[in-house]
Formats: sequence, C-alpha cells, structure tokens
Amino acid sequence: MTARIAHPVDGDGVTADYLNRLLHLSGQDPCIAEVMIEEARTYGDQMVSTAARVLFSVRYHDGQAGDRPTRLVLKIARTDDDVMAPFYENEVAFYAKLRRQIDIEAPLWFGGDYDPESRHFALLMENLTDRGAHFPNVLETVSPDRVRSLLDTLATLHARYWNADASNPALAWMGNALEGSVATLLNDAAAPYIQYEIDNQKFKSELVGMLGWTGDELRAGTKAMHRHQMGLDQCVVHGDTHLGNTYFLPEGRCGLLDWQLTGRGHPMHDVSYIISTALSIADRRVHERPLLNYYLDQLGAAGASRLPSFEDIWTEYRRSMVWNVYVGWLTTPVVNYGWEINVMNHLRLVTAFEDLETGKLVRAVM
Repeated sequence: MTARIAHPVDGDGVTADYLNRLLHLSGQDPCIAEVMIEEARTYGDQMVSTAARVLFSVRYHDGQAGDRPTRLVLKIARTDDDVMAPFYENEVAFYAKLRRQIDIEAPLWFGGDYDPESRHFALLMENLTDRGAHFPNVLETVSPDRVRSLLDTLATLHARYWNADASNPALAWMGNALEGSVATLLNDAAAPYIQYEIDNQKFKSELVGMLGWTGDELRAGTKAMHRHQMGLDQCVVHGDTHLGNTYFLPEGRCGLLDWQLTGRGHPMHDVSYIISTALSIADRRVHERPLLNYYLDQLGAAGASRLPSFEDIWTEYRRSMVWNVYVGWLTTPVVNYGWEINVMNHLRLVTAFEDLETGKLVRAVM
C-alpha cells in the first residue's frame, strides 16, 4: 500500500523534503535540494478561487537538474473548508491519468496526489510565466482571433475521445454532467450557496429577476439541459472554460487552466462558455456563429467523425447558456475575482441568455 503524505495548505509547508516525497509518490526521483518561496496565494487573493497556489524556485542536487524547470507552482487546497474536495480529486485524476494522452496546450505537471482522509491535494506544475504566458480576464478586450485559438485547443481536446464509449479504460474514472461527485456538488450541494448569492447580492437578484426565472427554476432547467444533452454527442470537456481559466502565449497558442470540473459532456458546454465570457457583448453577437463554424471545421480536422450539423450545435450552444448563468457565475462569490470581474461576467452571460432565447430552448426539454 502506498504511504500517504500530509499536504500543506499554505506556503510554510512547501519544503524540499515535502516536494521530494511528492515526487517519490508520483513515481519520480527525489531531486530537490532547496526551495525558495516567492509568493503564496490563498482564497480571495489575486483571482484565487477554489484552491491556493504557492510559487517558488528550486535548486536541484548536483547533476540532477536535467531539463527540469527551476521555477514551479504548487496548487493546494484552500484552507477554509473541504467542500471543494471532489474538484481536487478530479483535477489530480486528470493530470495523472489523462493529461499525457491529449496533445493540447495545458500546464506541464510533475507530480500530484489527493488524500481522501484529509481531503487535501497537491499538484506540482510548471510556472507558466516562464513561457511568457498572459492570464486574461473580462476587463480586457479579447479579439475573435484569440477565441479562435482557444477553439483550436478545445477542438483537439474534444476530438481525442469523440463519442468514446464510457467503458473506455482511459475514461473509467471520469464522471459526467449528472453522475459522479463533481456533478453532485455542482447540481445539488451548490444550490443553497447559489440561492444565498441570489438573495444577498442585489445585482444578482436583479439579473435573475430580469430573466423571469427563479433560482430553483434555473437549477431544474440546468439539470434538464444536461439530461437532454447526454443523449447527444459526448466528449471529454474541460468543464469550466470561462476566460479566467485560460492563458495566452506569445506565439499565439492559447491554453486551459484549472481542470477541476473536467468530465464527459456535450462539446457546447465548453464552447458556449468561452465565447460568451471572452468576447464583449457586441463582438459575441457579430462573431458567435462564424466561430461555431470555425470550431466545427477544426473538430473535423482534429479527427472527430460523424459531426453534428451547424444548426444542431447552434441550438445546443444557445441551450448551454443556462449552465453558464446558473452554475458558472451565480455560484461565484464576489471575493473570488473581485467586484468588477464578477459583475462583467454576469452581465455578459445574462445578456447572452436573453439574446439567444435560452429560456425557451431549456423549457422545451424540461
């Protein structure tokens, strides 16, 4: 039986001894001689939402550096509660079991572990700033060309296991939109938190009231949309593709961060969320249909077969907006990203819900 190790919940626990034990647990040689902490970010600090991060540099033992990076990031549990544990377990599983099987732009990882007893976790990854990564948010202008690059990444991800049987050994650990611990947390356990946000953040109650839906109706509609889409094309989805979970590299490639919600699902779950959060309202209205056509072309080029028609994905793109509104951002406290980013995401998503007649399409499957 593999020995467990205690994972830190702040920068003080990130020592050379701890990192070497994490490397050993992940099947790699312990090689770190010294750790120099640069920064520790916890809940509510610099866009940190569901997990904390420690940024540091290392010195390797003589002759053991090889091509290993000297600056690393350790992603660890936030300290206030263990509600997020299914997310932690899921992300470790993605990196340990699937990351190397998909040739996409995502952080390189060097080790990881989830402890079911403490419900703490650790992911040791590259520091993307060393590759010149830029981390965008909704307060900056993102061009349709940038969104096309993100759709390139999503098309490659989605095509890799396009309509693969759920019994595929590579996917056996993975849940879907209605089954598994992540789905239970998002669909059921999160409901009181979302209702609290609606009841106690005036701008959220105003926006939900403008839609003419209650929190309970949005929850039921989200579940109905999932049940409907589970009978359609399925693939591995990132699961949480709002703009803040992406990064841009200097050469034009775009990558995806924070794989805590990954699972099997409908491709428009990812596509609708990135288009509606990345683009301004005016740009989305002009470019969303051409971008969907582009995505379909790239999906086919990446190897997916028997593709849906444009009209089919256009319908599901519009229907998927209910999740983006209900789970995507109503569940997000202002402390996670700050007031302006929180409000801007809500504004974009609620407007898209209205523009695209999402309510009508969701009610049709309830």
